[in-house]
Amino acid sequence: MRKTLTTAALAATLTLAACGNEDDAGTAAEHNDADVTFAQQMVPHHEQAVEMAEVAAARAESQEVKDLAADIEAAQGPEIDTMTGWLESWGEDVPDEGMSGMDHSDMSSDDMAGMMTEDELADLEAASGAEFDQMFLTMMIEHHEGAIEMAKTELSEGEFPESVKLAEEIEATQTEEIQMMQDLLKS
Repeated sequence: MRKTLTTAALAATLTLAACGNEDDAGTAAEHNDADVTFAQQMVPHHEQAVEMAEVAAARAESQEVKDLAADIEAAQGPEIDTMTGWLESWGEDVPDEGMSGMDHSDMSSDDMAGMMTEDELADLEAASGAEFDQMFLTMMIEHHEGAIEMAKTELSEGEFPESVKLAEEIEATQTEEIQMMQDLLKS
């Protein structure tokens, strides 16, 4: 009897362990092309937002704009690291750092919605004070709208749970920030 119980317990343990391994392997593989596209496009998109936010720290006149820029930088930097980690774990190409400053005129707006061109970034970097604030807010609204568009695509087509969750967070956070920026433009 004791040998039968031991054998049954061992069999149950091995079965649960095998199921656990299948679940772990399944979790790592539960991503699709939409998830990859989302991460590969959102990394340089976020890099450009961080670059714009860094310029705001030195060039903005309004403390509200400086605070918003700091919040954008603080949120999007870690998200870049997260998405880069996903791409690496999936064996997918990770966009080159610094791609955000590229001229995206050869890309369709569907590829990188809301991205600023090299000329637009140069104009932003040349501005200061109230002119900078207005330019930054206007550009960042467009930039955020592009990110929300990409997030909505991920929400409708993505499969990787963490990526879908990040898309939800991006949509919610950046929708709030757009409202804040529109309010700042009015004041």
